[in-house]
Amino acid sequence: MKIMTTPQVRFSKTDSAKFFRTLNKRVNNYFKENNIKRTGNWKLHLKTITMFSLFLTPYFLILTLDISQWWMLLLTIIMGVGMAGVGMNVMHDGNHGSYSSKKWINKLMGSSLYIMAGNVYNWQVQHNVLHHTYTNIHGHDEDMDAGRVIRFTKHAKWMKMHKFQQYYSVFLYGLLTFNWAITTDFKQTKKYLARKLAYGKLPSPLKQWSTVVITKIIYVLIWIVIPMVFMDIAWWKILLGFFIMHYVAGLILSIVFQLAHIIEGTEMPLPDNTGNMKNTWAIHQLFTTVNFSTKNKLVNWFTGGLNHQVEHHIFPNISHIHYTKISKIVKQTALEFNLPYNEYKTTRAAIVSHFKHLKEMGMKPAL
Repeated sequence: MKIMTTPQVRFSKTDSAKFFRTLNKRVNNYFKENNIKRTGNWKLHLKTITMFSLFLTPYFLILTLDISQWWMLLLTIIMGVGMAGVGMNVMHDGNHGSYSSKKWINKLMGSSLYIMAGNVYNWQVQHNVLHHTYTNIHGHDEDMDAGRVIRFTKHAKWMKMHKFQQYYSVFLYGLLTFNWAITTDFKQTKKYLARKLAYGKLPSPLKQWSTVVITKIIYVLIWIVIPMVFMDIAWWKILLGFFIMHYVAGLILSIVFQLAHIIEGTEMPLPDNTGNMKNTWAIHQLFTTVNFSTKNKLVNWFTGGLNHQVEHHIFPNISHIHYTKISKIVKQTALEFNLPYNEYKTTRAAIVSHFKHLKEMGMKPAL
């Protein structure tokens, strides 16, 4: 992975024990010895069909069948589950360039973000550049920034309302993709273009703004206008269904993302006064990232390997379908070099730990 750094933050280049060189060599040997590609295979292709079916089939059933509104509600919830599934399994690998060895296929699968109300340029900057480079570094990793509403780290300003954040945060998590649809992409486009941030080539402002506006118009036509035209149902019920779909997807995605970094056992270090970090980039990932429920086949399958976050952060250009196998190599190598390998055995244990962390961050800091 090409690490994109700024003058403000510089990772150490000293890995005297050669941890990453050793790990990289072992993982490369695994693929070479087994004669397999680092990208997706038929398992990912089958999962792609499954996730898109979960997401889009209910939409067409709602439009074409004469069914009760309770069935519509159930199908709307299924669409939300499918949206999250497409995001974690298809879009995520596509935008990391790990879905396929062919660039156009990665671009196509990454573009599935548009039917989830997102924008590829913004997502790649926030996720691939800022999050994967500056993981858990306050002021640089935007995944740690929930505005003033939630305090994820002791480095963020404390406010009185944070005393209750372990209770109200979960209700806000469901707004993730809904915010993509209405405000986030406009704010991020303005900010990222001004900072000249990009994952690859910087798009022209005209092209990026045109893409944002046109894709938003198409999105509203597909998910709101067409149902209003073809369905004999009150407009507010269609908007409610649209919100429920997004809320379900947003809640799933947010919880999965938070369990990987905003949890007990992960560090949230800051650079020193000169902008230098203590560790190399790869070792930094071990201290700031955690796995959960890696033995659970359903969790592995549905989350697109995002429960194998340690492996994903060190090898983001390897498809998630390989993480279960290479996790053995990563864990063994980390332990050999006396480095942490953070993991929770179950999803429940990770969720409990996340909300314990929120409770701790919600306490008024001692003077």
